[in-house]
Amino acid sequence: MSTTESTTDDLWVRRFHPVADSPHRVVLLPHAGGSASFFFPFSKALAETTDVLSVQYPGRQDRRAEPGMGSVGELADAIYEALQPWADRPLVLFGHSMGAVLGFELARRFERAGSTQLGGLIASGRRAPITYREENVHQRGDDALIAEIRALSGTDSGVLADEELLRMVLPAIRADYKAIETYRCDVDGSAPVLRCPISVLTGESDPRVSFDEAKAWSRLTTGGFTFRSFPGGHFYLTPQQDQVVAAIGEDVAAFANLAIG
Repeated sequence: MSTTESTTDDLWVRRFHPVADSPHRVVLLPHAGGSASFFFPFSKALAETTDVLSVQYPGRQDRRAEPGMGSVGELADAIYEALQPWADRPLVLFGHSMGAVLGFELARRFERAGSTQLGGLIASGRRAPITYREENVHQRGDDALIAEIRALSGTDSGVLADEELLRMVLPAIRADYKAIETYRCDVDGSAPVLRCPISVLTGESDPRVSFDEAKAWSRLTTGGFTFRSFPGGHFYLTPQQDQVVAAIGEDVAAFANLAIG
């Protein structure tokens, strides 16, 4: 497959707005229950300067016939393999919520393999993997799971309004929640595990992430670290899209400068 072609038929990667001459690529990793299309407007906005890849997890939209994966490690392994054809240019990983943890695990895999194509990690709306909260949403009944995703407002409103469709995608959403809620980072933060820079973005009133938990990402890298907060809750990035797109652009440029330096 040529990396200049559209990849709408690719299982894992969606390239909504190809930019053939971009010097780098941004990989967008959705939240639990999210899909690649959540990032369509972000991809469109970023396409002015960069090539954007949006990851599609199994069990939703065009992959709804596939079972979800209930393990962060399993997801990270599969996504890492799917990204290999796209690693001909520096990759910046942007993950929101569960996607931030997947981004962390992907960064570890790229660095373990000795790749020089990892530009940096942007972690959004997620506490550092070395901080823990006991969560068991994936063990609750369907109604409780639906109440949780409604409360966070991250699932497509069309899905939430269609009870039959919502029930159809619940197994994939439950698998996502199981993956992130059972994930345990195998480092304690006493020594950094990444060399690439990390940028953290968070909502000022996110009930899932405190500022201290977000800033704990700084303990995981020997590279640069930046922290930004925005008005809003767990899905602050939707109403703050313009500001988030600008922050991603700034981070991509800063990561590139660090690599040159």
